[in-house]
Amino acid sequence: MSDIVLSAGVRANLLQLQQTSDLITQTQTRLATGKRVNSALDNAINFFTAQGLDNRASDLSNLLDSQSSAINTINAANNGISAITKLVQSAQSLVSQAQQTTDTATQATLSTQFNSLLTQIGQLASDSSFNGINLLGGDTLTVTLDETGKSTVSVTGVDYTNAGGSALSIANAANNWSTAADITAASTDLTAALTTLRSESQTLSSSLSVIQIRQDFTKATINTLQQGSSDLTLADSNEEGANLLALQTRQQLSTTALSLAAQADQNVLRLFR
Repeated sequence: MSDIVLSAGVRANLLQLQQTSDLITQTQTRLATGKRVNSALDNAINFFTAQGLDNRASDLSNLLDSQSSAINTINAANNGISAITKLVQSAQSLVSQAQQTTDTATQATLSTQFNSLLTQIGQLASDSSFNGINLLGGDTLTVTLDETGKSTVSVTGVDYTNAGGSALSIANAANNWSTAADITAASTDLTAALTTLRSESQTLSSSLSVIQIRQDFTKATINTLQQGSSDLTLADSNEEGANLLALQTRQQLSTTALSLAAQADQNVLRLFR
């Protein structure tokens, strides 16, 4: 209040007490939040720099989910190729049996089983999708690697849903392998199909390796960004605890000094008694 006049001693001690109280509040806030910079008022440069680092870390964290999904999509395709390879090898066994017999009835039975395996190859390829993307069904997978969207990797799929299609080109046995040439042609197609499957598996493995490396890099970058943000804003709890203890001691001393200053003013009153 402007109509109350305080002596210089009382006013100086009161100001010191108020400043100490403000510092205690600030220190208690730092201890409670664990941060020495809680707003732009504490340190504008550190606050906004840390905020920028945290925002980028958050953006990169969002990419980790899509990268994990991409890895699972490629793994699903690889699993499909492994299973298709086993079916092709089973088909080779049927061809080998057909080549070892001249009985047309047996060859007809084997050709029926062969055609059934080709159907299973197509169905298995159709079932090799993950999250709506099937790399064995001709789909293309595009993975974003950075928060700006400028760094991407694309995995081009192949279409194995029809074993007789251009990707595998395994001729069927609709003619019941009536000639030795038909059986030999099937054997040749299966050998070529195995080569194609192995090549595609290597291609997918290479793409998988790239995405996994970028995923590990993204995780490391996020950790670095978060550490940088923490270095700019986090408080030293030991130091702040010591500060609080010192400030509480100062507060008690300021209170005592204020009391003594007030008593000095009261001593003037005793001169008029």
